[in-house]
Amino acid sequence: MKTILVVDDEPRTREGVRKALEAWGAGRCRVAAAASGAEALEWLERQEANLLITDVRMPQIGGLELVERVARLPHPPVVLIISGHPEFDYARRALQYGVVDYLLKPLDKKRLVQAVETALKREEDHHRIERMEKLVDPKLLVVSGEERAYGPQVQEAVRYIREHMHEPITLRDLAELLHVNASYFSVLFKEQTGLTFSEYLTRRRMQRAKELLAGTRLSVNEIAERTGYQTAKYFVKVFRSLEGASPGQYRRSVAESEETIQ
Repeated sequence: MKTILVVDDEPRTREGVRKALEAWGAGRCRVAAAASGAEALEWLERQEANLLITDVRMPQIGGLELVERVARLPHPPVVLIISGHPEFDYARRALQYGVVDYLLKPLDKKRLVQAVETALKREEDHHRIERMEKLVDPKLLVVSGEERAYGPQVQEAVRYIREHMHEPITLRDLAELLHVNASYFSVLFKEQTGLTFSEYLTRRRMQRAKELLAGTRLSVNEIAERTGYQTAKYFVKVFRSLEGASPGQYRRSVAESEETIQ
């Protein structure tokens, strides 16, 4: 269920927006309200919102200051600004903070709903990107994008690693399979991919491990085996050194991001 926080010091506007969005959401959204920027910050310290809708002019903590402070939260919401003042400077500053839209009072309900739908879609896209970033190794992404430009021996090595990742693989064995000198193959692989053979193999195995952690219920022992590690203990050590978290912690973080998208 999405959570929307409406912040406005004018009770009529605050309740009007809340009721309009509750009617539109029909139980799909939780709509909370705060009467000031300070109250909104206290609320956001205790729980998270997917969307923040705030007035610009409020006592003590104005809307733009609220948006600036909210942006520092671990999981900041997307933001819509509402205002009774069509001032260019407010709109310009709002856009600098990444605000999705700037709506003028009196609010048109249809326009409000359209803006909310757009903002929530952007929030979903943002979390999807975050999830992709957790799953995808940027260095492997570059290597994969340039794979067609590699020589036939390196292409064959990359293909072999992909298909035999669950097996023990050494540079020397692969060089013999390709009928080339091991030292020559090592230099060739690094020149073309930008990664050493060992680094590429480790990153490829970790990439597969992340996919299995995110997409299956396989145990850490099973994933270690499927990615070519003889012991789970060593697999966990390598995973932590590369990802900065244990496989279990990584799986939980991906699961939490999935829940947020829902």
